[in-house]
Amino acid sequence: GLIRSRRSWTISMMTSRSMRMPAQVRIALACCLNMCGAVHCSDIAILGVHRKPPFIEHERVSSVCEVPLAIAACPTAAIKPAKVDGMKTVAVRNERCMFCGNCYT
Repeated sequence: GLIRSRRSWTISMMTSRSMRMPAQVRIALACCLNMCGAVHCSDIAILGVHRKPPFIEHERVSSVCEVPLAIAACPTAAIKPAKVDGMKTVAVRNERCMFCGNCYT
């Protein structure tokens, strides 16, 4: 995928005779700024940006996350509690969502 192609390209560029690095170079690939990709301490960072609100699979919400924590994690209050077919789940107000990913990371 994306990581393997970037790694292969970078290794071929960094190990060619015309381009040698004077020291170790840290490269990070992350899907957001939430620090799991160590973007803050890398020399080169490839950062993805979410452009769509999260897709909710209502039948899986209760087994993969705690609804109060997902609601509390949203900085713009775009996540609200909901019930679908008697199951506790969440709903997203798309106009308030800023695509940060805090609700599912």
